[in-house]
Amino acid sequence: MASLRDIIIRPVITEKTNGLMAEGKYTFVVDPRASKGVIKQAIEDKFKVKVKDVNTSRVQGKIRRMGRHVGRQPSWKKAVVTLEAGQKIEFFEGM
Repeated sequence: MASLRDIIIRPVITEKTNGLMAEGKYTFVVDPRASKGVIKQAIEDKFKVKVKDVNTSRVQGKIRRMGRHVGRQPSWKKAVVTLEAGQKIEFFEGM
């Protein structure tokens, strides 16, 4: 397994995830091989917060066309991380 720094690939910033941030839930694209325990460790280590719960789901890549050529976007794994009450990630505060 990769190091904890390589587990979190990037945050997911959408209107829906911005609404979840008010509830203390943050969404990330993570390594597809990562388990919930490893994701929890990586978030706590990187952002210095206390994680209450981790929910994961696999997102199937969409089929895209350009003219008669058909391709597929890559599949990815999404993690919604719930923080303990009163905790927040400062990285997201300006968004």
